[in-house]
Amino acid sequence: MSKACALHILVKTREEAEKLKQQLAKGADFGKLAKQHSLCPSGKKGGDLGEFRKGQMVKAFDDVVFKLAVLEVHGPVKTQFGFHLIKTLYRS
Repeated sequence: MSKACALHILVKTREEAEKLKQQLAKGADFGKLAKQHSLCPSGKKGGDLGEFRKGQMVKAFDDVVFKLAVLEVHGPVKTQFGFHLIKTLYRS
């Protein structure tokens, strides 16, 4: 079974996600931005979701974590929770 570890930042709007993504592209710290902006409880841990299995997250989120490049920031990804910026740390 595939497993992965990812960080994410959850915000309400696509605009906010895009602004944060631009800051990250300029070298901002993902964990710090997660602590300041993320609506998810994981924000307190710098957006760290820990390790999870394929299928545990909603499909749009899973697709990014298990299919797109590792250690890059992807998004905004829309789910029923809002808009995510996602950085996969590893997957196996």
